[in-house]
Amino acid sequence: MVKKLQKLSADKNTGAQLAGTVKDSAQQIWLAGLGAFAKAQEEGGKVFETLVKEGLSIQRKTQSAAEEKISEATNRMASLANDISAKATGKWDKLENIFEDRVAKALNALGVPSAKDIDVLIARIDELNENVQKLSRKAAAAPKTTASGAAKPAAKRATSRGTAAR
Repeated sequence: MVKKLQKLSADKNTGAQLAGTVKDSAQQIWLAGLGAFAKAQEEGGKVFETLVKEGLSIQRKTQSAAEEKISEATNRMASLANDISAKATGKWDKLENIFEDRVAKALNALGVPSAKDIDVLIARIDELNENVQKLSRKAAAAPKTTASGAAKPAAKRATSRGTAAR
């Protein structure tokens, strides 16, 4: 187009020819612009769809990686929490044992019997109760009268104790 304008101006043709050439050139520029816009619009839609698909793919990969990292961090924190909890439990158990030992020593120094002492006494009481019951059964099974027909003195004592206790 520039060459056409230079040729026309070199020939010094009339202004009408120059105006027609400028009009034709403007028309061609306009049509080229419309063609470029249509092409860009057509290709732009395809490019836009491609970009959306790529963005969706990247988003999925990013979410997957983020979820993996979150899961890994959660597992790591749970493991640390379990370790800390186990250590704390061990320390509390140890502290509790120390406290119980010191309390037991203090109570022993005051003359208070321990749980072990009480268990031994309970076992001894149970043993004595069994012996008393055996003796009571033997005494009840023995004849209550002597050969002369008089009651035994031991039987009388047991009877008098029974009424006295009531």
